[in-house]
Amino acid sequence: MKALALVAVCAAIVGLVVALILASWIKKSDQGTDRMKEISGFIREGAFAFLKREYKIMAIVIIVLALLIGIGLQSVTTAILYVFGAVLSVLAGFFGMNVATWGNVRTAAAAKDSGMNKALKIAFRSGAVMGLAVSGLGLFGLGIVVVCLDLATVVQCITGFGFGASSMALFGRVGGGIYTKAADVGADLVGKVEAGIPEDDPRNPAVIADNVGDNVGDVAGMGSDLYESYCGSIISAITLAAVAAAASGGLFDEATAALFPLIMAAVGIISSIIGIMMVRGKEGSNPANALNMGTYIASGIVVIVSIILSKAMLGSFSFAIAIIAGLVVGVAIGKITEIYTSGDYKSVKKIAEQSQTGSATTIISGLGVGMMSTVWPIICIAVGIFAAYFATETVGTGMGMYGIALAAVGMLSTTGMTVAVDAYGPVSDNAGGIAEMAELPHEVREITDKLDAVGNTTAAIGKGFAIGSAALTALALFASYSAVTGLSAISLLNPIVIIGLFIGAMLPFMFSAFTMNSVGRAANQMIEEVRRQFRSDEGILAGTVKPDYAHCVDISTQAALKEMIVPGLMAIIAPLAIGIILGPEALGGMLAGALAAGVLMALMMANAGGAWDNAKKYVEEGHYGGKGSDTHKATVVGDTVGDPFKDTSGPSINILIKLMTIVSVVFAPLFVAIGGLIG
Repeated sequence: MKALALVAVCAAIVGLVVALILASWIKKSDQGTDRMKEISGFIREGAFAFLKREYKIMAIVIIVLALLIGIGLQSVTTAILYVFGAVLSVLAGFFGMNVATWGNVRTAAAAKDSGMNKALKIAFRSGAVMGLAVSGLGLFGLGIVVVCLDLATVVQCITGFGFGASSMALFGRVGGGIYTKAADVGADLVGKVEAGIPEDDPRNPAVIADNVGDNVGDVAGMGSDLYESYCGSIISAITLAAVAAAASGGLFDEATAALFPLIMAAVGIISSIIGIMMVRGKEGSNPANALNMGTYIASGIVVIVSIILSKAMLGSFSFAIAIIAGLVVGVAIGKITEIYTSGDYKSVKKIAEQSQTGSATTIISGLGVGMMSTVWPIICIAVGIFAAYFATETVGTGMGMYGIALAAVGMLSTTGMTVAVDAYGPVSDNAGGIAEMAELPHEVREITDKLDAVGNTTAAIGKGFAIGSAALTALALFASYSAVTGLSAISLLNPIVIIGLFIGAMLPFMFSAFTMNSVGRAANQMIEEVRRQFRSDEGILAGTVKPDYAHCVDISTQAALKEMIVPGLMAIIAPLAIGIILGPEALGGMLAGALAAGVLMALMMANAGGAWDNAKKYVEEGHYGGKGSDTHKATVVGDTVGDPFKDTSGPSINILIKLMTIVSVVFAPLFVAIGGLIG
């Protein structure tokens, strides 16, 4: 067992070494003019100032929750693993953002000097560092846990590692999301709509804060998000290994069942490295084609190896079916997301067309697209669950939930490649901002805009991928919860369960209200500050006076750190309160309600936001009047509404679902002991 776990650790180290090599290559690339270096320095300084203050708050949360676990559950091992998981989550976001702030200016310089191909290569490899850091650190941490502890302790305590990853991911995603959207909304509404100046115009005081936000929200926050998903899928499979082994009738033992997801994750890292290296752009071609090719190559390798390892390790091809089902569902959700959010398809074009009659019809059509976009992803998830469950249940009664956990592992096995494609987007967006602020030739901005438009779609695909994996991972963790609490079924005829169900379904709405209102309040402060600067000195809009960028950065920082506390704590307090007051059955109902409502709401918000964003870009390309037209102004309003949808509330909901589930698993023994003060 230890030897195979070491194989997983070695694969993780290989991934991290490749990430370091890519980071070194990026850092050696040309940074462009002195003005470009200056702007990039402002962005980097603002990003790290925010992270430094955010990490201080996270450190307090880590200490408090570690003490709560250690004292409340009387488990020092679980508390240590919680800290380990939390620290690695923070490091994943930090490393990725560090390289992203190197890659932005170098992408712009490559677009200026070498064209599309070199710019794509730098932007994508900047994202690849994030992807390999996420999967490498996640697998390294879990592999070390399995190597250092006996199997019984691993199964009992490893959920603490997942709790650490989830809690930090939620604070990172919410805090970064509030920061980036407060700046983005303020910059767009005052700069583009009121003042009529271009996006990323250096005369806009909020423009640096906006570009900082791309890094702290869409890189560091997103990295922590998918790190948490990646670890959660492996942990759920490990915790269900005992059930699978007992049901297999001697086909394999518990240790083999626990190691299989680790080995598949190791295969995923190697396949992601190969996929990353295969991404090659061509001048004049669509960058999306190169990115898709890398994704398909990585996925194909996992499919082939899973068939071999399933038979070799577990004695049946059925487990490969579960892995492949998850992988196919992930790719399918990505393609469906692209259809609903890309300007190449009719949904986005329809929003742009309806924007000719004003911002109200922009909002109506965007909401319609977002709601309709939930249908096929849910069907895909349902088919994936069906295939994974019944393929493995035929091997032995009771193995189906282990199969669903393996489907989540399969979906997230190529996380290195998925995150690389996702993180490429904000790097390209930043490159466009630097090109605009540095007043580079128009041809440079055309290249970065093309990269950014694809980046909007890849970011939406990444969010859809994370949401789909949240459904499978949360369901598998729910099975772990039922095993720990001894619940064989949860009856909808039990009023306590119904109470929990309704509370759970309400929580994603309440959570979204908190985060949306937080963005609104923070954006209002940003809007007032930008207006104040424009009023106080006419030289700012004339281009003769430099705006006060630093104050806008500080406004976003303070607002984000203040506003992230309540939503972050809500996800931890809610399951503790329901479990202690109403008991394990009510908590099971709450988790079921949160899962169903949360997945649908997250899909709707993420896809509606992505569609609004690309509808604006579609108009900016010259359709329906182009930039500056009334149609364009309407799409800017739609994009502004969609900003917190797609970058704050929507992607945070999937973390909410998993965090509440893993809190329930970690504290399940306490809930069983109390039995519910009322329930």
